[in-house]
Amino acid sequence: MDPTTPATTPSTTGGRRPGYLYHKVAAHLAAHPDQMLTVGEITKALSAPSTGAVFEALKKMAAAGYATHQTGPHRFQITQAGIDAAGTMPPPAPRTPRSGRTAGRRQPVTRPNGDLYFPRKLAGATDVDVLRRLRDKRIPVLLYGPPGTGKTALVEAAFPDLLTVAGTGDTVVEDFLGNFIPLPDGGFEFVYGPLVVAMREGRALLVDDATLIPPKVLAVLYPAMDGRRVITIPGYRNERVEAADGFYVIAGHNPGVHGAILTEALASRFDVHIEVTTDWDLARHLGVPRPAVEAAITLNADLAAGRIGWAPQLRELLGYTRVSKTLGPAAAVANLVGRAPAEDREHVLAALRTRFGTDITPLTLGKQH
Repeated sequence: MDPTTPATTPSTTGGRRPGYLYHKVAAHLAAHPDQMLTVGEITKALSAPSTGAVFEALKKMAAAGYATHQTGPHRFQITQAGIDAAGTMPPPAPRTPRSGRTAGRRQPVTRPNGDLYFPRKLAGATDVDVLRRLRDKRIPVLLYGPPGTGKTALVEAAFPDLLTVAGTGDTVVEDFLGNFIPLPDGGFEFVYGPLVVAMREGRALLVDDATLIPPKVLAVLYPAMDGRRVITIPGYRNERVEAADGFYVIAGHNPGVHGAILTEALASRFDVHIEVTTDWDLARHLGVPRPAVEAAITLNADLAAGRIGWAPQLRELLGYTRVSKTLGPAAAVANLVGRAPAEDREHVLAALRTRFGTDITPLTLGKQH
C-alpha cells in the first residue's frame, strides 16, 4: 500500500466506495460545528470499525484546513472551509514511491514536536507505513538498536496520537496505571496513567527503554496486549479497563546499555522485532560533514565487532553539526570526544584524528583570560 493512499480494504470500508468513511466523519463534524470532538467520540458515534481509520480521515481534514486539530487528547472541530466543502474530499497528495523518495528526495513526516522524520525502507515499503499496518492488525513491535538511532522519532512519526512511558530501573506500576495526587484543598484525586488513557482512547503507547523496567512492573502490560485486552487498577477500586479499537503497544530496547535485560516473557509478547541503526545517507542528507560520518561508520564497525562499547549515532552526529555551526569544527570534534564513555575515549579519539587530522582533546575549561 502506498503510504499516501487512504486504506480502502473491506476491514475499513465494508466494501463501500473509497472515501465513504471520510464523508461520514466530515458530516458528523458538520452536524456539531461548535464542538471539539475526540477521535474516540467520533468513532463511537459512527459505529466505525477502526479508530485508526477515523483518525486518518480527521488528519486529512485538518491538513486541508477543513478542521482544527488540538492534542492532549486529539480533538477536532470543523472549520467554515470544511462546512463549505460539504464533505468533499481534498485533492489527493502526490503519490510517493515505496522507497520514501520523490524525485530523488525523501518525503519527511512531521513529528508532534514539529521536527521532521525522513522515512526509511522496510519490508518493501517505508518504516512509517509498516508500523501503521502492524498497528491495524494489532501486531506489537519491539524496536532495538543503540541509543540515538531514531527509534523514538520513528514511532512519533508513525503515530501522532502517541503516549509514552520512559522506562528506568525506578519505573513502577503506578507509572502505567496512575496514582493519587494531592489537591489544593487537602484532598486527593486519582489521575489515570498513560496505559489506561491509551486503552480507553484507542491510542498508541510507546514503552521506551522497556528493558530497563523491572520485569514485575512490565507484567502490567501483558493482559492489555493479549486476547483479553483488559486490565484492572488495584490501587483504585479494582477498576476494570477495556481497550478501545486502535489501542496499540510498541516498545524500544537498547541492547548493551547497562541494566537492560530482554527477558523471554517480554520478547515473546512482541511478534515483530525490528533493528534500528543509523542511516548514514540520511546523516549526509541532513548536512553532517563527511569526515564525521566516515569516523562514525568506522567506530560503529568496531562497536559491532565488540572492540568498543560506544559509537556515535545519528543523534550525536546531528549534535556535532549544530555545535560546529555555533562554535566551529574544532570545538565540535572536541565535544564529540567528550561524549564518549571514558573507557572508549582513546579509541574514539584515534578514529576522529584519522579523519580530521587535528590535535583533538575533550572540551575543558582553561585559565581565565
